Amino acid sequence: MLTWARESAGFDVQVAAKKIQVRPESLEDWERGQSRPTVKQLRNLARAYKRPLAAFYLPEPPKEFKPMHDFRRLPGQVAGVQSPDLRYEIRQAHNRRDLALDLYQAVEGTPPRFGLTARPSDEPEQVAAAIRRALGIRAEDRVRWRHEYDAFNHWRNALEEAGVLVFQATTVEAPEMRGFSILDQPLPAIVVNIKDPPAARSFSMAHELCHIMLSEAGLCDLDEEAPRPKEDQRVEVFCNMVAGASLVPRDVLLEEAAVRGKPGRQEWSDDEIHKLAGRYRVSPEVLLRRLLICGRTTEGFYQAKRGEWQEKYLRSAERREPGFVPPYDMAIYRAGRLFVRLVLASYYQDTITASDVSDYLEIRLKHLHRIEGAMGGEKLRGGTTS
Repeated sequence: MLTWARESAGFDVQVAAKKIQVRPESLEDWERGQSRPTVKQLRNLARAYKRPLAAFYLPEPPKEFKPMHDFRRLPGQVAGVQSPDLRYEIRQAHNRRDLALDLYQAVEGTPPRFGLTARPSDEPEQVAAAIRRALGIRAEDRVRWRHEYDAFNHWRNALEEAGVLVFQATTVEAPEMRGFSILDQPLPAIVVNIKDPPAARSFSMAHELCHIMLSEAGLCDLDEEAPRPKEDQRVEVFCNMVAGASLVPRDVLLEEAAVRGKPGRQEWSDDEIHKLAGRYRVSPEVLLRRLLICGRTTEGFYQAKRGEWQEKYLRSAERREPGFVPPYDMAIYRAGRLFVRLVLASYYQDTITASDVSDYLEIRLKHLHRIEGAMGGEKLRGGTTS
């Protein structure tokens, strides 16, 4: 069990021993059964591997979910290698989804299924239009979104209302993982990286939603040129096109005064690109890619700007310092309003305890009333959080 916990967490003996401040030889002796850790040392192991203490007392290692198919990495990232933080976020997402299913069935009944499907041969603009209709998002809604966070939250809330869980990873670096999806129905799940800018998270959500519709999962970034099998590349290009079309509808973009004023394939100033991107609450790269697809710029200009922006993104990711977020807000940001609502409704119906609430939302009980206030009395048909 000690060996399974370490290896499934992604640590070698040297790194694990350093994290719990013992000699590597001692850890190896424990794993061979030649000696035993103290209770305190076992607790340190549980904390390092992000496993409950009880896991070490199981008779055999539990059956784990299958490793997800790895499509993408940003330049400089090694394909097929998952850091301990990423392994934890994937495991946590599966655990949260399983828990959400149980809670939903207890307080609400049968969870909804997200019914939209797609094929790589479909027309991306039509798939995007179907997504907006299913989520109840209209092109004119964007004028009411004050900033990129507004847009992200609007898309996230719409997805959760449609039966798609949306979680945010908090421990993994953005260049390693922009997002991933769990395809299982009902309540499929999308995970985006909270360390990404909100506009990038919105794109990742739309991209991963397309993967759910295709029943093809993977780790998400924006790089279509990374080496991969031909079919995988086809899927990635399709998901990127659907995501872009969902956020920036073709017919609406072509009616913009700035776009009508520059017919044909032309170059654009940074100011023009940023102004248009700001209107749709998307990144400049997504906006310029849409202009390329709509025949309003050249491939060479797009690739040159894309390389410039990717380099700037990687530099800013290295310097970015996380700001302070109150624990009660972070609980909602991390798990999503649907998950939090299910936990609170289950608590009010006495199907789970206060201690369970603390564990599921990863908060101290003293923050519970703040979470209730932040949720604003949201209701399930089978229960209430007011």
